[in-house]
Amino acid sequence: MIQLHSGSVMLQGGVPAPIPAAGSGRDKTMAYQILRRHHRGPWEGQLHLTFDSLISHDITYVGIIQTAKASGLREFPVPYVLTNCHNSLCAVGGTINEDDHAFGLSAAVKYGGNYVPANQAVIHQYAREMMAGCGRMILGSDSHTRYGALGTMGVGEGGPEIVKQLLRNTYDIAAPQVVLVWLTGTPPHGVGPHDVAIALCGAVYGNGFAKNKILEFAGPGVAHLPMDYRIGIDVMTTETACLSSIWQTDDAVAEYLTIHGRPEAYTRLAPEEGACYDAMISIDLSRLEPMAALPFHPSEAVTLRELLHDPGDYLRQVEQRAAEQFGGKATLSLTDQVVDGKLVVQQGIIAGCAGGMYDNIAEAAAILSGGDVGCGPFSLSVYPPSIPVNLELMQNGVQQALLEAGVLFKPCFCGPCFGAGDVPANNALSVRHTTRNFPSREGSKPGDGQLSGVLLMDARSIAATARNHGVVTSAAEVDYPAPAPVRRTFDGGVYGRRVYFGYGKARPEAPLHYGPNIAEWPAIPPLGEELLLQVASVLRDPVTTTDELIPSGETSSYRSNPLKLASFALSRRDPDYVPRARATQALEEARRSGAIPPELQSVQKALSIPDMGRVQIGSVLFANKPGDGSAREQAASCQRVLGGCANLCYEFATKRYRSNCVNWGMLPFTLAEGTDFPGCPGDFLYVPQVREKVTRGDEEFPALLLTDSGIHALTLYLKNTTAEERELLLTGCLMNHYAAQNAAENRR
Repeated sequence: MIQLHSGSVMLQGGVPAPIPAAGSGRDKTMAYQILRRHHRGPWEGQLHLTFDSLISHDITYVGIIQTAKASGLREFPVPYVLTNCHNSLCAVGGTINEDDHAFGLSAAVKYGGNYVPANQAVIHQYAREMMAGCGRMILGSDSHTRYGALGTMGVGEGGPEIVKQLLRNTYDIAAPQVVLVWLTGTPPHGVGPHDVAIALCGAVYGNGFAKNKILEFAGPGVAHLPMDYRIGIDVMTTETACLSSIWQTDDAVAEYLTIHGRPEAYTRLAPEEGACYDAMISIDLSRLEPMAALPFHPSEAVTLRELLHDPGDYLRQVEQRAAEQFGGKATLSLTDQVVDGKLVVQQGIIAGCAGGMYDNIAEAAAILSGGDVGCGPFSLSVYPPSIPVNLELMQNGVQQALLEAGVLFKPCFCGPCFGAGDVPANNALSVRHTTRNFPSREGSKPGDGQLSGVLLMDARSIAATARNHGVVTSAAEVDYPAPAPVRRTFDGGVYGRRVYFGYGKARPEAPLHYGPNIAEWPAIPPLGEELLLQVASVLRDPVTTTDELIPSGETSSYRSNPLKLASFALSRRDPDYVPRARATQALEEARRSGAIPPELQSVQKALSIPDMGRVQIGSVLFANKPGDGSAREQAASCQRVLGGCANLCYEFATKRYRSNCVNWGMLPFTLAEGTDFPGCPGDFLYVPQVREKVTRGDEEFPALLLTDSGIHALTLYLKNTTAEERELLLTGCLMNHYAAQNAAENRR
């Protein structure tokens, strides 16, 4: 049972109680105790944070290092870990994935970083095992950077925020609200961490209850959860759209850190008496039950009991959403999976930073004991999160038991989480203990008529389903003994023998290793005096994910080549976006050359533009609510290198995507809720005096939209934009800003 309390609460006598307003007691929360220690400068409501360490994987680190190098990077000022768990299928894209890995190792040598070779660990498990500590803060270029269960505040942001830290600048954000997550009770038989997480996402995502806030977990229920259980809930807080998370720490955390060779990293964290919170989520763990998240979002939560009572109704709703979203390009026929009243699936996956925990896999083995996955269409694959965990599974007989039951073991790889491994068949249904089930996230391509669905479920119910050879089954309905307690171990020597530990040992003379696909960023222009924006895409979906803006999967092989990757932008959502954006880019090139084509002349006349020499032409993307999901900066940078100058929406789904737009010099315009946007692809939006207004810090931007039906007056908004953000928008992008700074310093 989950209950939401939207008013402020205070801890009084160790119990939360409603109060009129949060007040100064917010400083007594664990979150603000940590934030204050990492803040630089006066405490004036705007935080300027520096992080203890940074972490990236091989989809993002090449672009980050290239950007930082172009901005004046000399050496990594804090520990920066480069992991290799995304572009690890080196058969995809020829040599270019392994070329990226060679670049990453050479960058670690040159700038003094730590490098984790491919298939050693997924990014977040390595951070848990080797980096997390109570009271620390870690910034990662992956949205699931969440280590709150270990007392570490993790923040997942786009690559430019990593660049700022590498250049000794701060992460700037308005002081966030803190929401208390009060846990009581003990989870019942068959209920795992993903069940808790899915129920939480279902309760708070759609209403924005946790958006851009910090979730602080406390209460007597915490002590009833083993560490892997806490970690499994914590990593999924990203799907609530919160900024970060933090948990109270206890002897279980101390034991975890001791096992992992870092007992000194433990400090007891707890909210102080009188700690005030802006809102509260109460979770009675004892009243939860096995859950499923329907396609196409982790917040589409339903109990397995309800789903299995009438699967046809729920699946027809999913089919309807797919038809609305994909407009007939692909058909999803999930009701075909209901056979004799039972829901049948073709695939199970337990993987990565959420599913691949030791406890989840051991519990799955206990459920499958004496059974098997069958010889039909159903298959079950397990992806352990790290080599040390895999060694534990081997030493304790868990891996052998699962292999004997027909389960497949795969490398330490994030592939199933973003469409680069175990892609289901067309119209198939997969059950997964992974982080996301967004459209195409599992690797299908609706534009090519290929579409499948993913139900997110806990590893326990996935194992119960596997024992029934693909008939979806709740773990609560299976009578199985819990795995026998084992003494957890950690062989850190695995990393000692394979990981390159270069922090503090930079070798500036060492060369960077470039492959043929690793390209520099193209020149990005500064903001013009006036803007003429041509609409390149209009997305009316309630939410647009970053996976739709730049698809994951095999396209990730091109992450190190900005122009090549940009050719995939919106390819699975709006395949005409790229040619439209390039056509607009050609208009700007013609304008700069002084040869104004007839099309532009007619637009100039219709909109009464006095001087085209002052007008910058670029493309604009309209979406109702863009940017849910991944922190990948490429969702914005791909638009930018194609000449994109702005996004227009009613609200941004996440702070991190809005930050990516700003860091790449794209104006994050919004419309007032209820304002109609009548534009279509090809229409022109004229924003006069834009540079002057951004410089002044104006929030309202009068604009004119030219459509086939005439000219429409609109008011665009640029709200809550800091001086630093306006500077980035004016110079055109983060790299331009730092280049200008470096030039000024050299002149001095």
